[in-house]
Amino acid sequence: MGAEVLYRMSSRLKVVVVDYGVGNTHSVANAVAFLGYAPSVTADPAALNRADVLVLPGVGAFAPAMQTLRTSGLVDLLAELVVVKRKPILGICLGMQLMAEDSEENGHHVGLGWIPGHVRRLRVPSEYPVPQVGWNDVQLLQRDPLFNRTGDTPNFYFDHSYHFVCEPAFQAAVCDYAGPVTAAVQRDNVFGVQFHPEKSQASGLKLLRGFFVSVGG
Repeated sequence: MGAEVLYRMSSRLKVVVVDYGVGNTHSVANAVAFLGYAPSVTADPAALNRADVLVLPGVGAFAPAMQTLRTSGLVDLLAELVVVKRKPILGICLGMQLMAEDSEENGHHVGLGWIPGHVRRLRVPSEYPVPQVGWNDVQLLQRDPLFNRTGDTPNFYFDHSYHFVCEPAFQAAVCDYAGPVTAAVQRDNVFGVQFHPEKSQASGLKLLRGFFVSVGG
């Protein structure tokens, strides 16, 4: 009963999952809908402008994702909404990495630059597979708002070969994969997670709920 109430509370919060053709948008939207929201999956500028909160998912490589954002006009639009109007946004996996200054994946590529830092390949001992695929505990460095409902050592599902290298001031959580790896970032109204909350069962739903409640939902 308690979990059902937690996950299925209705809300008028306008959640938009940004659809730029690179990502698991519908699985993210399904997780958001399970919580009682009515997310839109779109790149329509009017819908993005009306949104209370944006979610930027992503799978695949950094450069094609940035190119798609540029050619669709979303780089400038998102900058206006996020940097100027300070609309809250949550990046997931590649969506989080795109928020960095740049990436070394298949060359040097400029990112959105919303959080100071760089995307680097995981360099780990040979006994550690790359990509990192599977469940991993995370160590919380900043509980609010992403982890205010998850407990002290939440467990999330990861699938990545590159990671976000940034100053500790911007890290919200780290995981241990032959050393600390950034698991979540935040700066003002910009948030990101390296793992997939939509694939992380109860922990992922609690993270999404905490984030949406923190921005008014």
